[in-house]
Amino acid sequence: MGTLPRTTRFSVLDRSRTRRDETAADALRTTVRFAREAEHLGFHRFWVAEHHGVPGVAGSAPTVLAAAVASATERIRVGTGGVMLPNHRPLVVAEQFGVLEALFPGRVDMGLGRSVGFTDGVRRALGRDKDAADGFPDDLAELLGYFTGDQTAHPGVHARPAEGLRPAPFVLATGEGAEYAARAGLPLVIALFGAEERTVRAIDAYRTRFRPSDWAHEPYVVIAGSVAVADTPEDAEDLLVPEAWSAAYARTHGVFPPLMPADEIRALAMTAKERTYLADGLRGHIRGTEDDVEAELGRLVGRTGADEFLVTTSTFDVARRSDTYARIARLAGLTATVG
Repeated sequence: MGTLPRTTRFSVLDRSRTRRDETAADALRTTVRFAREAEHLGFHRFWVAEHHGVPGVAGSAPTVLAAAVASATERIRVGTGGVMLPNHRPLVVAEQFGVLEALFPGRVDMGLGRSVGFTDGVRRALGRDKDAADGFPDDLAELLGYFTGDQTAHPGVHARPAEGLRPAPFVLATGEGAEYAARAGLPLVIALFGAEERTVRAIDAYRTRFRPSDWAHEPYVVIAGSVAVADTPEDAEDLLVPEAWSAAYARTHGVFPPLMPADEIRALAMTAKERTYLADGLRGHIRGTEDDVEAELGRLVGRTGADEFLVTTSTFDVARRSDTYARIARLAGLTATVG
């Protein structure tokens, strides 16, 4: 042990997945309880995500859920991973984060992505199309301008109470996101998910092209991925099976089912295609014993030079999820709060 730099921050992203025999309200309350756990364990920030019309995912309004999380915690930074800017008007996003920052000063993160709605129907309901992502750079500049008071897209319009406040902005690297983050001088959040070479190239390009800004004077890289730690490699893989099966089922049936236990999933009579998709869903994640995981995290942080690791793991058994995050906190040398 001891291979992880103690300067590396560790944080949490939760997507409010529903579990079998659980309502959306249950999933959202579980997210809030999980945030309190993450704070106690010493994680740096806790983020929630945006999904529209996706069965099995309760998180649809991240700024609303972030407010609930911030209200239930005391110190941990709270934010979004992320708000999908093409789905919203920048003025409204600025107002929402302005309210959050006014209520919870110094604790709010504004993670921003450029994905659009999941399906054609959702995009129509949002009043957007696939090309909406192309306007991300202009939308981002307008949004940041509402906080600094110098946006030019709509002269004379001011976002209240956002103007003069400074929630911390991040850009999620979907597609050309790394380039946008570098150009705007913002911290970068980039997912691993098995594409390590591509991720490293994107990070290198981001650092090379980074332009210092009022928001960030130097590059800052957050890498995101699933991490599962258990007593044995087999137990660690079991933690990943529920999410992998949900994704495999969605690819063959068009619906994300609620998470279910790994042993029941393995006993299912799957089609050949389902088994292939399940195997694909289990690749690219960090899993194993504490020694295995510490070595792999240390290697990845060393290779990417990441300043922070955002852990996105979800599974059926909430107690086992708590255990894996406690093990990650111990490996990372995080300091749990007393009481």
